[in-house]
Amino acid sequence: MTSSPEFAPQTRRQLLSRIGAVGGSAALYQAMTALGHAAGRDFAGPPRLDGARPGTSVLVLGAGLAGMLAAYELRKAGYSVRILEYQDRAGGRNFSLHGGDRFTELGGATQNIGFAPGNYFNPGPWRIPYHHQALLHYCRAFGVALEPFVQVNFNAYVHATGAFGGQKQRYRTIAADYAGHTSELLAKAIDQHRLDLPVGDDEREHLLQALKACGMLDGTFAYTKSVMTSQRRGFAKPQGGGPDGAPVPSDPLPRDALMRSGLWLALATNASLDHQTTMFQPVGGMDQIGKGFARQVGDLITMRCRVTAIHQDQHGVSVSYIDEAHGNAPRVAQADYCVCTIPLSVLSQLDVQVGGPMKAAIAAVPYLSSVKIGLEFNRRFWEEDEQIYGGISFTDLPINQISYPSTGYFSRGKAVLLGGYMYEDAEAFRFAGLSPAERIEAALAQGAVIHPQYRKEFSTGAAVAWSRVPWTLGCCALWSEQARKMHYRDLCAIDNRLVLAGEHASFFGCWQEGAILSSLDAVTRLHRRAIGAA
Repeated sequence: MTSSPEFAPQTRRQLLSRIGAVGGSAALYQAMTALGHAAGRDFAGPPRLDGARPGTSVLVLGAGLAGMLAAYELRKAGYSVRILEYQDRAGGRNFSLHGGDRFTELGGATQNIGFAPGNYFNPGPWRIPYHHQALLHYCRAFGVALEPFVQVNFNAYVHATGAFGGQKQRYRTIAADYAGHTSELLAKAIDQHRLDLPVGDDEREHLLQALKACGMLDGTFAYTKSVMTSQRRGFAKPQGGGPDGAPVPSDPLPRDALMRSGLWLALATNASLDHQTTMFQPVGGMDQIGKGFARQVGDLITMRCRVTAIHQDQHGVSVSYIDEAHGNAPRVAQADYCVCTIPLSVLSQLDVQVGGPMKAAIAAVPYLSSVKIGLEFNRRFWEEDEQIYGGISFTDLPINQISYPSTGYFSRGKAVLLGGYMYEDAEAFRFAGLSPAERIEAALAQGAVIHPQYRKEFSTGAAVAWSRVPWTLGCCALWSEQARKMHYRDLCAIDNRLVLAGEHASFFGCWQEGAILSSLDAVTRLHRRAIGAA
């Protein structure tokens, strides 16, 4: 450790004189969260696409949520629309695995899903935050029933192999003790009789880093206007789709005014055992959203069409594809315009006739690796034995987390939980290299550290490695800050008669909301181009 004054031993008075403002700053962030400033995203309602020219045709590539929504809004506006879809179902990454389903990944490994009737596993999206207002709007419009998804459960577990002898701890215990110890330290800033005890280098550094993480502080340990703090308190202009979708950070309220207001008292209520945050999920599986969208545009979709090339000129767009439903016959579809929602991981490998800037943008974005593992057990032991109803337990084991079902409480018989969720790390790639059976076995061995009942109660499982899914080759687009600066606007631009849409063309990547917002933005701009307004 350096001997410079910055790192010299300090008394508690000296330490807390430097970080004394942290308590107020943290309270400010928490109060803003409680006051609802994590507000709705960039959605003000369905697009107004007035004045479409009769007979204008649009070809949509991909029947995921972005593609189906584009087709829905364009047809409603008067366009002639057709969708080409690679799979034999609609929904894209929005899908669920039910008993009787069959899933094959790259390399040929096939899983015959053996879940009991009514049980399911969501390999892709599995929850919907309340502020995803665009997605929630269309769920309501398309008759998709939703129910609460329990994200935070104070009775779930947190676990680290190197902490507390490797013993799991209740979430509420850690939350209460962390807040209590931190409050005690801050309280000593005004306790003149107990400030002179020395603070060692190790304790000082851990305290500063803990307060920095908890309070979303910057490099100087200050709570200031930034993207980081706005991720909790909400943005002045929220994330959106398209070239102008960049968020704008918001200004924190003055600390003294907030403290005088007393509004921070609501935080204690929200942290109590009977008040927890709520998210949403479709009743019966996340695939109910894809099915709801498909009910609106199913007649427009041609399944099992493998696109091989996209060409265009000043008069229209020509898409070559293999019709796998009819003997792999080569075919060509033509239209005046095209909305392409094919994931960039696949699109980058196709013959796409676009300008250099868009071509470079398509090639610039890698895709996130992710693995999810669904485990079915003979009974709900987490409820019956441990009083855990929904929510998530976290661990530093490779499985990362265990998410308990937020439906069917107190029911008898078999139930499915999310037994592992690895993403954007070496473990996701390592698990992707295992067979499905090996992934499930690893999840059982690791999960048994948290729940010893695993082995006795296990029934069957399913495991999906997104890097081995042939129609997306990854979970979602993984933009770097540098790549966004160089390529994002080019990716979102209309290239002659082609526009891209999907979560990759939004600042809300890896969420269904990003796909929805991007689609709405893309069809709005394409419509303006088609009617000569842009």
